Amino acid sequence: MRLARFLPRSFRARLAIVISAVVAFALILVLAVLPRLLDSYFSQQETQNLQAREAAVAQLLALELRLISRNGLVPIVAPTNPPSLSDQVIAGLTGADEPNERSFLELEAQVVAQADVTVRIYAGPTASGTPVATLRAPLTGSPGQGLTREAGSYSNSFTITDLYWSQYSGTAPARTVVVELSSPYTLRAETLQTLFWVLMAVAVLALALAVIVAYIVADRLTTPIQRLTRASHALAAGDFTARVTPSPSGAPEVNELATTFNRMADELERSIAFIRRDRDRSREFVADVSHELRTPIAALRMYNELLSDGAVNDPATRAEFLETSRVQIERLDWLASNLLELSKLDAGLVALDVRPDDLRVVVQSAIEQARPTAERKGVTLAAELPTDPFRFPHDPPRLGQVLSNLVGNAVKFTPPGGRVTVTLARTREGARISVRDTGIGIAPDELPHVFERFYRGSHANEVRASGSGLGLAIARSIVEMHGGRISIASREGQGTLVEVHLPRTPRAPEVMESSPPAALPVNTAVPE
Repeated sequence: MRLARFLPRSFRARLAIVISAVVAFALILVLAVLPRLLDSYFSQQETQNLQAREAAVAQLLALELRLISRNGLVPIVAPTNPPSLSDQVIAGLTGADEPNERSFLELEAQVVAQADVTVRIYAGPTASGTPVATLRAPLTGSPGQGLTREAGSYSNSFTITDLYWSQYSGTAPARTVVVELSSPYTLRAETLQTLFWVLMAVAVLALALAVIVAYIVADRLTTPIQRLTRASHALAAGDFTARVTPSPSGAPEVNELATTFNRMADELERSIAFIRRDRDRSREFVADVSHELRTPIAALRMYNELLSDGAVNDPATRAEFLETSRVQIERLDWLASNLLELSKLDAGLVALDVRPDDLRVVVQSAIEQARPTAERKGVTLAAELPTDPFRFPHDPPRLGQVLSNLVGNAVKFTPPGGRVTVTLARTREGARISVRDTGIGIAPDELPHVFERFYRGSHANEVRASGSGLGLAIARSIVEMHGGRISIASREGQGTLVEVHLPRTPRAPEVMESSPPAALPVNTAVPE
């Protein structure tokens, strides 16, 4: 626990330390094991080298013994009792021709063996008993660069025939010569030390490189996580636009996590935006309902107070108040019905009964429903329909409600002598129903607001101000439930064109419930 307080808290630093520690542990194992393996290898190499040197010394010694014996015509071992080495042999091996020169054995020790040389000569063919003579040549002088003396020795023997013994006896005996090299000069210690320091330098360099690489790797691994953390904090703080950009060279798992986070953020942003829009619409809805209800309620309160103050005694006044109250009550009932209908549509409580029926029937029914009103106003009501049955998937009652509202509005806003034309046509996407009138038109500043709830125009005249202002909002909701769209184009004094576009495959109701209403295209010109 005490050690944990001194450790860094960041994941990046801890990861770099762990990677560096693993590399350092591996290097320590290498430095601990490799020198031992190298020492064993170099010891074996030096043993082989010492054997080669000993063989060279033995060959040269055998050659020298033969030369001495042949030149002096003397045996190697003199026939004395006990046997002894011939004086000529002793002089030839240990003496020097010149005072400043080295003897044969000294040259063997210094040049060939590079070790202390001990020669034992036995009288018989085996190295048993006491040798006839033991000659030694110590290694003197300073060693060469990198050479050090090591403990240990290596000996070997060879047999040489004492040819000139025949002058004393008819049989030439065999003499055994044992050559021993001890405390030789070797490069093993120097080589091991050099390799050790080289390994130490490489280990330090590798550790430094490992620390750098560990930091880079830890940074590359933790940077995306830090970005995710910052983006998460931003989301928690209310910034729903925070996103994480996946790195092209990053780990696939981390990039997948970033992509998943972005998808989650997108869904959350859309949900929050939809909730906010729904909240704003709910506030506007409550405000609009309060405003719309205030007028009839105030009128009914006023009539009730007047009747309570004595106006009830006047039959004409009482009849007028009762008639006006009936109109206001009907307005309240109409408003309540439309509000209930619109709330059901917005809440997705209305399920469409989509079936492939003839669209001409729905259009003709809406026209016939509005015809009496059009005839009373003197407005011509015409239909342009296909001659063949137009079977198309739709909900007849709901689509009929839309067309009744659109045709009724067109008749309402068209002055006497005007014309309302309803057109049904096939399109590449599905079907298009157009309602064109030659009425008073809509001002450009009012046109974008006609589908809003309770909107009846700021330039209120008697015609435009009548109604609840919910008809077009209901029509838009029903069209969108079919997966279609509704658009309007108008010019003041030249009439209005409303078009309903329906797709061949209506959208499923559950999809409509989970997604906000689509934006409506609004034009400012009536197509010719």
